[in-house]
Amino acid sequence: MLNRCLTLISVSFMLLWADVTTAADSVAPPLSNSKSIVNRQLSNDFERRFQELLHTADIPGGAFIIVTPNAIAGLGTSGHTRTGGGDAVTANTVFRLASVSKTFAAELTALLVEQGKLTWQDPANRYVPEFRINGNTQRITLEDLLGHSTGIVGHAYDHLIEAGQRVEQILPKFAELSPVCAPSTCYTYQNVAFSLIEPAIQSVSQTSYAENLKTQIFTPLGMRTASTGLQALQESKSYARPHRKQRGRWVEAPILPTYYRISPAAGVNASILDMGRWLQAQLGAYPDVISDTVIESVTAPRLVTRGDLRRRHWRDHLTGAHYGLGWRVYRWGDEELIYHGGWVSGFRADVAFSKQHNVGFAVLLNAEDSTASAVSTEFWEMFFSQITRDRQTAAITSP
Repeated sequence: MLNRCLTLISVSFMLLWADVTTAADSVAPPLSNSKSIVNRQLSNDFERRFQELLHTADIPGGAFIIVTPNAIAGLGTSGHTRTGGGDAVTANTVFRLASVSKTFAAELTALLVEQGKLTWQDPANRYVPEFRINGNTQRITLEDLLGHSTGIVGHAYDHLIEAGQRVEQILPKFAELSPVCAPSTCYTYQNVAFSLIEPAIQSVSQTSYAENLKTQIFTPLGMRTASTGLQALQESKSYARPHRKQRGRWVEAPILPTYYRISPAAGVNASILDMGRWLQAQLGAYPDVISDTVIESVTAPRLVTRGDLRRRHWRDHLTGAHYGLGWRVYRWGDEELIYHGGWVSGFRADVAFSKQHNVGFAVLLNAEDSTASAVSTEFWEMFFSQITRDRQTAAITSP
């Protein structure tokens, strides 16, 4: 049985981060400490459940974080970077984020819109002239790319990415597709089409997509172990290896370069502490880096995603589901939850936050398993139950 290490830290985000990194001059400091809405009992209870869930599934390694705008309310690690004697997972171990990368692509685009370099209604083929759907894409906009509202069949040409083809090889094939609906009218999830935001970003910035992420998001937020691409992952001081089930046991799998070729859709790497910073930015802790306008523009619900209501672990809780731009917008009972998940060969990632309650949560695993969804829903069920109890107590005790 894997030796496991789980830690829970309920201290100021400012104090913890001072122990693990030195902020760059351009990074806004974390807000000062205050009482967290996530109480110690909830954090302790969730710590136990996290350990139990990963132990039950025999997950090789993982990490979670709970944040408020001014504090880390909980942080835990479990297991190792690889089976059979890898290093222990730490708060700085880097994982692949898979489709959680889309949240970064959307907000980077929103930053460029805010700077006046792009508009949401720019036609996609202004930046990618080869992109044609049945000979015409004039109506497909950058907003459609990031909102999965291009009108083409879902997951178009993912199989070619998985077969090792590059985007430039795949692009001409889009002309063979007929739309399933008009742009902006239906939701069809994409990876290749989503990634076409990259040439738009590079065109107006005159620098690479990876460099844009680094200079506009990673460095200002102090996400010191965050990166883009396979080489960057392998150059990390500590990084998790992917694992897949084989004959009932987790075995290490190769790190495939395929989805790294579409960086906006699935190319970001980060540690759980990086994700804490990212979540705090969504909660308004870094307005000079990620403004409220940017957050509102990407988290406004656009199109209904009914399939999400049938997702394992989530279906018992969700009463509504939409997609914004790079983020999903869920209704958990009467509560709104901004969410995205990631799943790529050998890795899982989940990230979500509640604007109303100023709480964010992320979990990263180095195993291709639905345990990530079980962990996420367990946390939010515990958290919203706490909120309900607090409201009931307040109602009883109020004069």
